[in-house]
Amino acid sequence: MPRPHTPGGGTAAAAESQLAQLLHAGPFHLALRTALAARGLPLQRVQHRLAARGIKVGVTSLSYWQQGARRPQRAESLKAVGALEQILELPVGSLTRLLLPAVARGEPGGPTARPYRTLLTAGEAVEQLLAELESPADGGLHTVGHHERVRIGAGRELRGRDSQQVVRAHRDGIDRYLAIHHGDPGCDAALVEVRAHENCRTGRVRRHPGTGVIVAELLFDARLRPGDTYVFGYGFEDGTGGPCGEYLRGFGYAGGHYLLQVRFDDAALPVRCRRFSQASATSPRGEVADLTPNGRHRAVHLVEPAVRRGILGIAWDWE
Repeated sequence: MPRPHTPGGGTAAAAESQLAQLLHAGPFHLALRTALAARGLPLQRVQHRLAARGIKVGVTSLSYWQQGARRPQRAESLKAVGALEQILELPVGSLTRLLLPAVARGEPGGPTARPYRTLLTAGEAVEQLLAELESPADGGLHTVGHHERVRIGAGRELRGRDSQQVVRAHRDGIDRYLAIHHGDPGCDAALVEVRAHENCRTGRVRRHPGTGVIVAELLFDARLRPGDTYVFGYGFEDGTGGPCGEYLRGFGYAGGHYLLQVRFDDAALPVRCRRFSQASATSPRGEVADLTPNGRHRAVHLVEPAVRRGILGIAWDWE
């Protein structure tokens, strides 16, 4: 699931609630990244504090850990994880236990036994909001093409994102799409704005303050028959969360073309960007490849001609 930021009282409480949830359920890299954001500690400072304890871990390794590209496995790395719990003021063993197999944590079946979209987002919050909007398993639509533009602000925050989507109906009478937004730690769901751009209008909107999850109903201008295609555009204006270090999208089903473009403010440019994929939210990241920003527009992108079930995203380092 990413600037100097000091959250206010309500926002801080939401961030701590999300952190507690991730420390309980994982995965490790999301829990670590959320803890770093909640404490406002850049990786270089964390590295210095580890070094003061006699533990040598590079900034690159710390970055890989929080992005999910690698997991701590060696004895020195596991020692560093224990020290991170102290530095980040977390309960003893809270990060270390997330590196154990699910069964060893006393969770028979593990997280992979949960529905796919539960792994992908803020879990029960998404399920609850989708249920309130009477959502079927796939909404009756298949995505043919999706162009997504993400904007990162001067404070390193996710300012907003816009989507233009082409879908094909495989059931009769489909006239809506449910869009999900999951803000970064500290996101104030009440302040996130939903925008319907073309060929749709905003219907019901449900928000979950504790997790920064918003589900918005986008109503089409026509009822679709099986085989009909439809083009529509929408977006979310956020800017309420803490520093953003990645943007990812999950696909519950194989689909068509996907283009993700991330644009950075000139006042906050990352030092490194890379694309990645995952089979699921708890799987190691694969197909990691560096991306070269466009020199003029400070943007990077990835293109996937035919998406598979799983996760695609772009991650970046600020320092």
